[in-house]
Amino acid sequence: MNPGNLREHLEARPALIVPVGTTEQHGPHLPLGCDTIIVERLADDLSAESGVPRTPTVEYGVHTPTPSFPGGASVSRKTLHRVMNELIESWEVGAGVREFLILTAQANDAHQEALSTIRTEVSRVLVVDIFSLDFTGLLERPDLPVQGGELDTSLLLHIAPDLVRMDLARDYLPPSGRGHFRPGSSKRLPEGFPGSVGYPSLATAEKGERLYTFMLEQVRRCLQEC
Repeated sequence: MNPGNLREHLEARPALIVPVGTTEQHGPHLPLGCDTIIVERLADDLSAESGVPRTPTVEYGVHTPTPSFPGGASVSRKTLHRVMNELIESWEVGAGVREFLILTAQANDAHQEALSTIRTEVSRVLVVDIFSLDFTGLLERPDLPVQGGELDTSLLLHIAPDLVRMDLARDYLPPSGRGHFRPGSSKRLPEGFPGSVGYPSLATAEKGERLYTFMLEQVRRCLQEC
């Protein structure tokens, strides 16, 4: 968009959709930008139907690096918080934006804290972690962590099937006694850990379509309430 296009949209509604992704491994079968791809697609579809512009994606978030699985890149909570504050301030002061809907797909506590503590002068900021939605009834195992399992694998099979290698997917549950295990949470990874947690074998494109439709509807409501 050029400045004139953007001005017209902001005059109609001074709002922006801001997708914030991550670049981290999600097992051998999914791309490093899995979370980014999902929030970008949501932002694109939401923007197209609402007329609210979406910004370029912030592609790096906060997560614990996993040396055994190269390619991911993380920033610190402080860095993400500063970047987001400066971007929001720039849009608020320079373009008169008064509403921000931030979409992310990362449950890391530091990542969430960096986004939920953004400071503004007068604008409203709503942060939505799409993986925190209640997927009961849409997943066979909604109780498992979201890291290359049934949920995100199904979504990628629907959104970007050419990027999914189901021939490499491996089901995996943490050893007993590590029910709170999350990938990247420890330098001493369990033996046989493939980089993902859960059952990607349960994923299907049809399931991904239903999940995506549900997520889009929930985020649509958030934009209406922003």
